Amino acid sequence: MVNHSGKLEARIESDALGSLKVPTDRYFGAQTMRSSMQYHIGGDEERVPRSVIQAMGILKKAAAEVNQEYGLDPQISSAIAKAADELINGKLYDEGHFPLHIWQSGSGAQTNMNVNEVISNRAIEIMGGQIGSRDPVHPVIDHVNNLLSPNDTYPTAIHIAVGTELVHSLKPALIMLRDSLKAKSIEWNKIIETGHTQHTENAGPTTLIQEFSDYAQQLSNSLERLEAVLPRVWQLRLGGSIVGTGHSTRESFSEKCIERIAQITSLPFAPNTPTPNFMESLDARDAMVEVHAALNTIAVSIMKIANGVRFLFLEPHCGLGEVKLPETEDGSPSMPGTINLTYCEVLTMICVQVMGNHVAVTIGGSNGHFELNAFKPLIASNVLRSIKLLTDGCISFSNNCLRAIDVNKERLAKIMSSSLVLASRIGFEEACQIAATALMNGSTLKEECLKMGIAETEINDWIPPDKMLGPH
Repeated sequence: MVNHSGKLEARIESDALGSLKVPTDRYFGAQTMRSSMQYHIGGDEERVPRSVIQAMGILKKAAAEVNQEYGLDPQISSAIAKAADELINGKLYDEGHFPLHIWQSGSGAQTNMNVNEVISNRAIEIMGGQIGSRDPVHPVIDHVNNLLSPNDTYPTAIHIAVGTELVHSLKPALIMLRDSLKAKSIEWNKIIETGHTQHTENAGPTTLIQEFSDYAQQLSNSLERLEAVLPRVWQLRLGGSIVGTGHSTRESFSEKCIERIAQITSLPFAPNTPTPNFMESLDARDAMVEVHAALNTIAVSIMKIANGVRFLFLEPHCGLGEVKLPETEDGSPSMPGTINLTYCEVLTMICVQVMGNHVAVTIGGSNGHFELNAFKPLIASNVLRSIKLLTDGCISFSNNCLRAIDVNKERLAKIMSSSLVLASRIGFEEACQIAATALMNGSTLKEECLKMGIAETEINDWIPPDKMLGPH
């Protein structure tokens, strides 16, 4: 808030290290302000992801409601829940109340405190109190953080955020891309093309439905991998507290919180039963490494698909030119008449970035020392970034490229008529001789066969591509 003199208005708040000024138009307090000043690394894009803050809001709301059973004043519980709702819907994130970046304590302690302060001050405001007074809602003791520790709240928030994004964002995007590929394969059912080997050499004939159904199957496999890893995401191990002993929590508190989280999100979050090992849940992030391994494999599949479409397009005057990509933007100013393969390039860059993120997640996951993994913000941000990139990439590629892609039938007919591989239908020795002659003369199989005095009807019977699409 700026006063009439143009100066930023501030209030004084205190933490264990002393007092400092906090902007009056922000709900965070002294500890968040101090952390923001000390660890301002990177720009706005390096902020703690929105979905993590929303997940923390879900957790704090669940804890406040459950804490009523353990003596928390219902009015305070209600105010905390209402404040948490404003985290869940993203309102307070957009208004700048969460300035911290992912580069902070590896346990996520600063973000946990940022959330506590914002919920506390907003709840105080809801109850008619003075922001910053910690009365009647304290950010830590007995209220917002009651029976919770950042060492297990942050891992819980990671699972909530990742599970939500996987189910509501990435899964629908993969289904959309798969269905777009299926639709194209059906549309091009009877169109024959020349297959290509791993050496990018011409091979026997195939159909576009066979090629694009291959791509669709890869996406179906990706969806299966996603489903296979989700049970690990649904396992929440809230309750370990500081070092996994659960000494500052209460019996059944974590189970009740997890049950409430499942109700709020409508997702199948459940306690890790029958006997959760809380120490493992604090010092190991194996579930997130497994999730990102699935994302990494999905990126590998999508990159292969994007490159396949890229090569099928290759400018028709000098390349394959078997399909036509939509003309949505100008090509290079130095190469008139060209269409840049931007959609394919963007998708492959996304896949490379996801593969790079997997390295960071893998190294972060391997650095759990004693009872705590100190790379949680890095792991969370990379997993969520990969989900976001793959989601947006699949949607963009499906909507703007696949749905508008078309077949270059004239070019395909010319390629098929010139294919030397079709000579294999007439026997190996004869095929080699005719194919070698055609290659040397720059002619087609049919032309060389006619020169040899073979009747055209016989030639057509020798090399019908539609008879080479499967076993006989």
